[in-house]
This record gives sequence, C-alpha cells and structure tokens, in this order.
Amino acid sequence: MTLWCHKICYALGEKEKQIVTTMNEKDKNPIRGRGASDNPANRFEGRYTDYDLDEDSGEKPSQETKLIRDDTKEILSKNDSPDIPFTYGLNPYRGCEHGCIYCYARPTHEFLGFSAGLDFESRIMVKYDAADKLRTKFADKNWKPEPITLSGVTDPYQPVERELEITRSCLEIFAEARNPVGIITKNYLVTRDIELLKELSQYNAVHVTLSITTLDRDLARVMEPRTSQPYRRLKAIEKLAENDISVGVNVAPIIPGLTDHECPGILKEARNAGATHAGYTIVRLPYGVKDLFTEWLAQHFPDRKEKVLNRIRDMRGGKLYESEFGKRFTGEGEFYSQIKSMFKIHVEKYGFNQSPLSLSREHFQRPEKGQLTLF
Repeated sequence: MTLWCHKICYALGEKEKQIVTTMNEKDKNPIRGRGASDNPANRFEGRYTDYDLDEDSGEKPSQETKLIRDDTKEILSKNDSPDIPFTYGLNPYRGCEHGCIYCYARPTHEFLGFSAGLDFESRIMVKYDAADKLRTKFADKNWKPEPITLSGVTDPYQPVERELEITRSCLEIFAEARNPVGIITKNYLVTRDIELLKELSQYNAVHVTLSITTLDRDLARVMEPRTSQPYRRLKAIEKLAENDISVGVNVAPIIPGLTDHECPGILKEARNAGATHAGYTIVRLPYGVKDLFTEWLAQHFPDRKEKVLNRIRDMRGGKLYESEFGKRFTGEGEFYSQIKSMFKIHVEKYGFNQSPLSLSREHFQRPEKGQLTLF
C-alpha cells in the first residue's frame, strides 16, 4: 500500500514548479469515489497541498477517510443571515464524505486549515460528544425551545454516521426533550432512525427533507459520488411518509444547462413517493468551489462546460457567484425566470406546499442534567 503525505510548495524554484506542473496534469484525472480531484490552496494560508502519486499506477489514489476529533465548545451554531429560514443549526460533522462537487460548504474547511477540495471529503471533523452537549443545552433553564436544523452545513447522515451513530444519539435527545428538529439529507440512512422520528412526529416536532439533484444514476455517481442513489432517496421519502413522518423534497441545487430540465420529473417522483413540501435552490459556487466545479465540468462534461458556466453567469449578473443576501439562493435574468416559473407550475400541478410547514414547541420538556449518553 502506498502511503500518502502532504507536499507543500511555498516559494517555488524551477524544480518545485516542475513538480507542481506534473501534479496539476494528474489533477485533471477524476479520482474514483471522490467529487474533487485536487486539493487547491487554502485561501487563508496561501499554500498548495497535494498527495503522493501511487508508485505503480502513477495516479493519485483515492484517499481513505480520516476522522479527527472536534472539541468545539458550542454545539449549536446560531445563524443571523436574513435569507436562511432557521436560527440554530447542529452539525455533528464538519467536512462531508458525500463529496458533492458543487457543495457550497467546501470553503468552511479552510477555516480549519484544510483545503476545500479532497480534504473536505476525506478529513472529517467529528463531534463525538455532540449528544451530551445537546442534553446540557436543553437542560439549561435559559434554553427556550426552538426548531434546530440538522445540519444546515454538512450532511448528518454521511457515510461515517452508519458506524458512529452521532446523529442518532442527538435524535435521542431531541426525542426525549421533544424539541423540534428539521433534518436535511441526501442519504437513505435517515430511515434507520424511523422509530425516533415517529416519536417526534407525535408532537409535530420533526420534518425531514431529502435533497435530490438528479434522477440520472450515472450523473449522480460522478457529481455526488458517496450519496445514496436517487432512487434510494425516493425510497426514503416513501418509507418516511408511510410512517406518517412529515417529509419534503429539495430540488437542490439546480444546475442550469445540466440538471434544470429534470425539475418536473423530480417533483413528480417525489410527490408519488409521499413528499408534501418542495423547495429549490440554484447552484452556489463560492470561493474555490468555482474552480473545483469548473475543473469537474472539464473532466466529465467538456462539451457542456461553457454552456453551464454561461447559464450560471447569466443568473448571477455575469459572475459565477453572487454573495449578496437575498440573491445568493436565487438568481436573475431570463434563464432564472424560466426555472422559477417551471418550478411554480409543477409545484401547483402536483399539490405541494398545501399547508404551511410549522413545527411545534409546546410539548418541550427539559431533560435532566448529567444523564450521559453512550458517548
């Protein structure tokens, strides 16, 4: 087995420049099972980080996931962005092994000293004591029950959750306290916790949203390589609905020129599976995600690359990303208007969003302090 190591290039001489050029040529080849094929420079530290090539194949190996303990003090992240519809988020993991190439959360890994590329998918920060900290939060007399989103940044049901069960341990605390929670995921694994979700559902204290970007298995495999396949996400909607758990679908993100034509089909299949609510967002490409996504298009869809990028620019006032509140989740221009109208027509056609989505806080009960979970 070839061991990997970091190669960090600072002030580059001719020899080092040649090494980086060679690595950049290899970066153009996709890595099986990963969304990104590069580890671009951290924008805060200004350095290029990469991994050794395999001695036999001469190619970059698919990295093993490394779990790193995250001892963050505060378990809840408070949000004050005017265009995000929740105040508190809980992220059991930072970084996401799903590896979605378009993920807007990739740049958050740079705050931790990592890259937004392969590091984001393979260096996962884990909050092993998340459930104990959540219990302490709910037990505090100053906590007033409020809906919390799991997770808002990275997926709480990414592959490592199958073994670690940290999201599940947090749901046990939610169920005990009857504090409302909204879950956003792309993974069928959410169905593992149906019994806990049913318990919360009795008090109208849970809503689950499955994000579906495409129904095309082949596209999903290279665009979001370690998520559940689209048909599995539809199956998850079906199982949740069968158990009377409030469930919806996010057609997200919509990528103009690549997936926008799938919006009606996704809505139809999700409604048939039992989803009652639907939303959408346009792809967001902040900071280094623009370059990663552009490289990915060149690797997998070179014939559509310029079309997709130009459509995104058309929606973003000539740019690939618009960071202004109120605009970053939506868009402008002709193509955006077409997508907005198409979504509205099919939401009405299939009977989504017939009632407002509101979770109840009235059944909250404060848990006892100091009762430790398995973690």
